[in-house]
Amino acid sequence: MKKIEVSLENVRDKILEFYDEKLWHFLTLNGVALEDEKLEIQWIFSKYESMDEIVIFNCEIGYKDIIPTVVDIIPSAIISQRELVDMFGVEVEGSLKGLYLDEDSQQMPLSSCGLQG
Repeated sequence: MKKIEVSLENVRDKILEFYDEKLWHFLTLNGVALEDEKLEIQWIFSKYESMDEIVIFNCEIGYKDIIPTVVDIIPSAIISQRELVDMFGVEVEGSLKGLYLDEDSQQMPLSSCGLQG
């Protein structure tokens, strides 16, 4: 597994430079709640012909930061982006809320706020 640290400002450029749809499968966009109102965002890829070759682009953000979309690079990322919006209550460019959670569901259940409450 290879982890590549990125910033919100350069993540799109780094993924665009890296990603070849014939070589890499986009697995998911993941979030991990951290202490101090922080969140680790992970864009995870696996190589098609190698079960154990995983590349993770990651950055640490605050809950009020806006995550850039990668849907124009990887159209299937829309589902993962919308899941992040619902589960963590963060903003991802162009991603709507309401894919997984009903209006009467606990909101942001995976955020540090949701985990405490």
